[in-house]
Amino acid sequence: MDYSNRLKNLPPQFFASLVQNVTKAISEGRDVINLGQGNPDQPTPPHIVKTLQQAAEDPITHKYSPFRGTVAFKRAAADFYMREYDVEIDPHSEVAILFGTKIGLVELPLALMNEGDLMLLPDPGYPDYLSGVALANVTYETLPLRKENHFLPDYQLLTQEQKKKAKLLYLNYPNNPTGATASKEFFRQTVDLAKDSSIGIVHDFAYGAIGFEGVKPVSFLQADGAKEVGVELYTLSKTYNMAGWRVGFAVGNAEMIEAINLLQDHLFVSLFPAVQQAAIEALTKDQSNVTALVDLYERRRNTLMKECKRIGWNVEAPKGSFFAWLPVPNGFTSGEFADFLLEKADVAVAAGNGFGEFGEGYIRVGLLVDEERLIEAAQRIEKLNIF
Repeated sequence: MDYSNRLKNLPPQFFASLVQNVTKAISEGRDVINLGQGNPDQPTPPHIVKTLQQAAEDPITHKYSPFRGTVAFKRAAADFYMREYDVEIDPHSEVAILFGTKIGLVELPLALMNEGDLMLLPDPGYPDYLSGVALANVTYETLPLRKENHFLPDYQLLTQEQKKKAKLLYLNYPNNPTGATASKEFFRQTVDLAKDSSIGIVHDFAYGAIGFEGVKPVSFLQADGAKEVGVELYTLSKTYNMAGWRVGFAVGNAEMIEAINLLQDHLFVSLFPAVQQAAIEALTKDQSNVTALVDLYERRRNTLMKECKRIGWNVEAPKGSFFAWLPVPNGFTSGEFADFLLEKADVAVAAGNGFGEFGEGYIRVGLLVDEERLIEAAQRIEKLNIF
């Protein structure tokens, strides 16, 4: 049976090819240090796991969840935003429960755009944003994220035509892949743009808990007027090491939230209720594991930066996320350098051009192995005599 045009138009899955290359090298018996992944390496905190276990034994969780998730989970999300960001969220009209935020990012163009409409995406940016473009059959244009502008989009570069036509703008801070963070002032400018041009804002806050040097990342919803123009998507994958649990939520503009919920009414009957109970435990109970996790990533960041500079690699430390965005040495493209490191040093990294045109000249390194392996990776690269 022939595939639909919708499936044929899907972009290649960048991370699938990355995993395939690493898997092939490992199958050959090579000791690969995998710095290309974005998969948290620490376990889910025990109190969250215990809550799931107990909830799964309760027959009430074996029934269908309410279509739009439990009120208790939505209230927990609202309480979380008040505690962490001093942002008031109505749990009944301003929360949508998601099977991980990746699905929400793909759903939003389907829920809010018509074929041929324009959306604006960051470049470099999370490759799966393009999945929503393809499935909704919309068009997109990119906003360059350049080092000289601290990897923030420069809204002054938008044309009047783009401002007139664009329906959605995606942002992501702390940023994947660059590790950059955004200020409340930048988000105020974003709200102004959205109001002036009638553009809906979608902020992917996947790394919202991970900021360094004592600086907590800013929520888009902390900017005055943000709920009038956009939504923010928060995942438990990174904050609580729950990547495989597939649980997150969107909060913010009630009309955009209703659009997500209405679409999901026709796709799902929400999450397994036991997972929702575990998510409540994560969001509302002891947060010391989060603090410890951020400290762990900061130690790894500092170790990686120290080792890179020791071998002569001129790098800058990320301000957030669990990624470092490192410049490629002269004589290589991003793809060539990533292939070179895997072939010659058994070190896997993600080529920057996999995240967009303006990712060329960089590689992305994940802080998702222990410090000893980060040191070993630097030592292996040092032996290549390229710095």
